[in-house]
Amino acid sequence: MTADAAGTVEIGGALARLRRATGLPVAFGGLVESGRPRIRISELSGTTTAALRSLAVTSGNGLGGKAVALARPCAVTDYSSSRQISHEYDVPVAAEGIRSVLAVPVVVRRRVRGVLYGALRSPRPLGDRTLGAAMAVARDVEQVLVVRDEARGLLAAARPEPAGTDRGAAWEQVREAHAALRALAPRITDPGLRAELLAACGLLTAPPRSGGVTLAPRELDVLSWVAAGATNAAVAERLGLGAETVKGYLRSAMRKLGAHTRGEAVTAARAAGLLP
Repeated sequence: MTADAAGTVEIGGALARLRRATGLPVAFGGLVESGRPRIRISELSGTTTAALRSLAVTSGNGLGGKAVALARPCAVTDYSSSRQISHEYDVPVAAEGIRSVLAVPVVVRRRVRGVLYGALRSPRPLGDRTLGAAMAVARDVEQVLVVRDEARGLLAAARPEPAGTDRGAAWEQVREAHAALRALAPRITDPGLRAELLAACGLLTAPPRSGGVTLAPRELDVLSWVAAGATNAAVAERLGLGAETVKGYLRSAMRKLGAHTRGEAVTAARAAGLLP
C-alpha cells in the first residue's frame, strides 16, 4: 500500500470517529495532494450526494482551504452567507445541503497533510466542545501518520546498501529510527496499533537469547536513544520525562546488563538482542 493510500484509509476511518465524538451527522475529508497546494476530498461519511467527492480545495479558498493556509481549525455557522471565507465551493456545499461546517487540519511536522470536516444541515453554532472533539480525532490521525512516516524511513534505512555505501552510517539511521518509533509508541492511543508498532521495532533486533536479560519498556526506550547518541537531557526531552527519571532508568538498565558505563550498556544490550 502506498503512503497516500494508507493516509486515505486513515482519513476514512477518522470520519466515523469524528461523527461519534462530535455528534455531527456529516463528515468528509482528504489529503493534501503531493506537490500541489490543495486538498482532494476523497472520503465521505453521512453524505446523501456525491457533490463533494473528489472536490479539489485550493489552499486559502473556502473553509478547508483557509484551515490549510492557517494550519489551524476553522468553523462557520452558515457556510453560504459567511463573510469569513471565500465562496468558490458554494455549489457543491449547497448541493449536499450542509450549513454549519468545521474544518480541522491534520498537521505533521508543521506541514498540513490533510483536512477533516464535520457539518450540520442547519445553521447552528458549533461550540468549543464540538471543535475540541474534532481536534482530538485529527491528533489521532497525526500520530498514525507520524508512525507511518517513521516506519517508512526505518525500512528505507534498513534496506541493503549498494557497494561502497557507508553501512555504519546506514545502521546509525536504523538505530535512530528504532529509538524514535519506541518513543512514539506510548503516545499511540490505539492498543492494536501500539502493539503492531512495538512488534515492528522488535523485528530490527536479534532474537533474544534464552534466559537473557529483560529490560522494562522505559529502560529500553532510554537505552535506544542512548545508543543513537543522545545525551540524558535530549533523551528526557524526546521521551517527555524528567532528567532524573531518565538517569534512574539508565542506572537500572546498566545494573541488569552488568555494565559500568553507558557505552558498555549499549554493547551488552546489542549482544543480548535488545537493540539493533
